[in-house]
Amino acid sequence: MKKILVLFFFVSLFSFSQDKKISQDSIDYYLELASYSAEDKFQIENAIKYSNKAVQFAKKTNNQTKLYDSYYFLGNLYLENSKYDEAIIYFIRCSNFFQINKLVTSKLAKTYYSLGVCYLEKNKAKLSESYFNKSFEIYNNLDISDALQLVNLQKGLTLKANKKYEEALTIFKKIVLQNSEYENSKIEAYYQMSEIYTIQANYSSAYIAVKKALEIAEKGNNSLTKNKILKKLISLSEKNNDYKAANEYLKKILHLKDNYNFNEDSYVLNKKNYDNQLDLVEKLEREKREQIRSIRFSKLISILSIALILILSLLSFSLYKNNKIRNNANRLLEEKNKELTEQKEKAEQASKARAEFLSTVSHELRTPLNAINGITYLLLQEKPKVNQLNYLKSLEFSGNYLLNFINDILEINRLESNTIQVEKIDFNLIELINNIRQSFNEFIQKNNVNFHMDIELNGNEQLIGDPTKLSQILINLINNAIKFTKNGDVWLKVSTVSQEKNLVTLAFEIKDTGIGIPEDKIANIFDSFTQGSVEINRTFGGTGLGLSIVKKIIELLGSDIKLESAQGKGSTFTFDLKFEISTNKTENNGEITEDNFENLKDKKVLLIEDNQINQMITKKMLENKGMICKIIDNGEDAISEMARNDYDLVLMDVHLPGINGTEATEQIRTFNNHTPIIALTAISLNENREMLMSYGMNNVITKPFEPEHFYKVIASYFSS
Repeated sequence: MKKILVLFFFVSLFSFSQDKKISQDSIDYYLELASYSAEDKFQIENAIKYSNKAVQFAKKTNNQTKLYDSYYFLGNLYLENSKYDEAIIYFIRCSNFFQINKLVTSKLAKTYYSLGVCYLEKNKAKLSESYFNKSFEIYNNLDISDALQLVNLQKGLTLKANKKYEEALTIFKKIVLQNSEYENSKIEAYYQMSEIYTIQANYSSAYIAVKKALEIAEKGNNSLTKNKILKKLISLSEKNNDYKAANEYLKKILHLKDNYNFNEDSYVLNKKNYDNQLDLVEKLEREKREQIRSIRFSKLISILSIALILILSLLSFSLYKNNKIRNNANRLLEEKNKELTEQKEKAEQASKARAEFLSTVSHELRTPLNAINGITYLLLQEKPKVNQLNYLKSLEFSGNYLLNFINDILEINRLESNTIQVEKIDFNLIELINNIRQSFNEFIQKNNVNFHMDIELNGNEQLIGDPTKLSQILINLINNAIKFTKNGDVWLKVSTVSQEKNLVTLAFEIKDTGIGIPEDKIANIFDSFTQGSVEINRTFGGTGLGLSIVKKIIELLGSDIKLESAQGKGSTFTFDLKFEISTNKTENNGEITEDNFENLKDKKVLLIEDNQINQMITKKMLENKGMICKIIDNGEDAISEMARNDYDLVLMDVHLPGINGTEATEQIRTFNNHTPIIALTAISLNENREMLMSYGMNNVITKPFEPEHFYKVIASYFSS
């Protein structure tokens, strides 16, 4: 046993030294593993995993060349597996890299060629033809004639597939007139000309074209090609009533069968054959590097194999020694674990399905709701008639009510998904509370409530924490207190519990003299969609999600909430929170005033939005403040537009066809770091502000957006 352990030590040491060498070239190492996995159609997921690891290493080391080599590999991987949307994303990344760095190489030509193939498979003929033309232009400038023939042939096949027969004939005729070592291109061009003439019922021309294809094919040894051509000649001879010629061609096919063992139906025109020929252009420069990698990879596999055998041997010995003792116990545990696992999976699936459903519904409602709220706002700004004003105010109220309901659903789903992170930023607690108090002025007056504030912070109003989540807690609790207290009193108390060095613990209390909560409902009042009774819901409205959101946020902040209530005597909610004490003193110099709105005039704004109604609303709101707006409906054109022209601000919709808003922003930031980019999104369960800003966005406006907030965010980038 000791000898085995010693051997394992030296093998591990050797493996470590090899790993150390490998880590110096981790990108190529993972691309090699990806290439190895891609050769096996059942290992495609592994190939994608290793490719993404190569991407991560390239980003970590800021190796732009290797990063786009990894993207190029991923694009080809997805293309070979018919995942054309994913392939398009990675090939466009590569083409942008080459364009920005002004690199005109055969790899860029192959990238454009691959994009043409992808869009051809997606039945987007114009895009396909555009990329084939770009590929042809580069190969032409590089004077790579063999590649030109292959690209031209693909263009011709594209035109034929789209029934543009005369244009396709023009290209095929050019191919047959060129001198090329790849006679297969000429053979296929003549054959495709024959196919088109047959469709046009021009059988004599079809016969001449396919006869020339046979003359070239007979010089080579491709029996499958000759077999296909001979079949075509038999068909055309029969159409021309030349049965003698048809019989002669049939004899040639039989002769081919005698001399070659092949399946007649096995020949299929496979565009991949032509794609592989394009790769020959780069093959010589890669061979030497691939041989070195292959040797190193073989050594690594050998080392890992030895280590794996040793580990398995030790494990087998250990399992054999303990097997008899543990057999019975394991059997019982397996049965129980299986039952528990099944129940756990069912519960998780049900919870996940519920969360995804609610998230999808709330997310999809935001786009039409943005149109409703936006159009309502614009109509209210145009001085409507008195009898119209009441209708518009009712529509505005209904839209805002529905928006609050959707926001609550999305927030509870985000909290339950455990994807929310706690921020730690400077904020002034006094300012935060005063802003919240001011926002409730109208509601306080409407319900005739006496609102009392008792704040004792011992000079520690400047704190470090998460002001957004604290605001959510206070707004929900104060809103409930005012809603359920008419002609009464509401108190907000904040006091210092303890202070240690740079940490302070504050106690919050929200108290009211309202209707209170029945004793039998208190235990469940923090559950989702729960209210005191059906009558309360009908009388006061609401979603029953506010207290559930409060409880989950407070738990996320490391505390808990307590409730004391009696029916008819009001309710008291209390909780404690810890904050760091900030030494920074903020000044209120970031307030947006009407002067800031004056600064918006004549500012050039680029709006990237695919929804036509949202385009109309957003453009109108921008123009109402004197801004100049240009609209683009996709990410690809947005990147090109930003590369050509300067704008003062960009409003970027996150969900776009093709390249989405985050990908477009990431690519714009490779050549433009100064223009503010604001995300517009009907934010979903898997999105958050931090994630969107990590792509280079400066701010986030959630759809449907509140107009004043919309203007304030924009104005903050033009404050004098």
